[in-house]
Amino acid sequence: MKTLLRVASFIDSITERLSGLIGIIVVLAVVAGFLNATLRYLGQALQRTLISNELIQLQWYLFSLLFLIGFPYLLKHNVNVRVDFFYSRWGPRQRALVDFLGTLLFLIPFCSLAIYVSIGPVLTSWGRLPDGSWGPWEVSSDAGGLPLAPLKSLIIVGFFGLLVQAISQLIKYVAVLLGYHEADQAVMVAETDQMMADQMVREMRKELEHEAIAR
Repeated sequence: MKTLLRVASFIDSITERLSGLIGIIVVLAVVAGFLNATLRYLGQALQRTLISNELIQLQWYLFSLLFLIGFPYLLKHNVNVRVDFFYSRWGPRQRALVDFLGTLLFLIPFCSLAIYVSIGPVLTSWGRLPDGSWGPWEVSSDAGGLPLAPLKSLIIVGFFGLLVQAISQLIKYVAVLLGYHEADQAVMVAETDQMMADQMVREMRKELEHEAIAR
């Protein structure tokens, strides 16, 4: 079990390192959105077309990359959206059992299926023809648009990352059920992150309610 926990720790470390890209992608997406808006309104004022399809599509490229890279990080820190009535009141082992079953029966099969059904369209996007030969890759139908093949490939990359992180979580859930202290600590850290996120949401709701009352 300790060997599996080391594997899970290694996967977690990769997820944390990749999460460092999220901040950079967010900044780039904001800059791209700002440039799109600025050039659009400036072009309207000057009665000229200043915006380009490359810049517009770059923005949703970045948004797609942001979400696909962010999935494993959200799963690791247990801050994904939850709607429950009992989970928050249960102990660590009861939560670990529910998370174990959900990960094993739903998340891992879902990620595997998503990767499987994406392989064909992605290969076609890269130029794979029905006879097995290769042609030009798929590009945007908009004039001057970006190629679509790399973007579609991110679907496989994103779900593969989520699948690997799900395996890491599965190992930690099993360890908690078996009573390993190291896994208890890892799960407690994730639950603490979730509690902090829930607290932030509650505080934001209170601020909005106070503003509504003040108005």
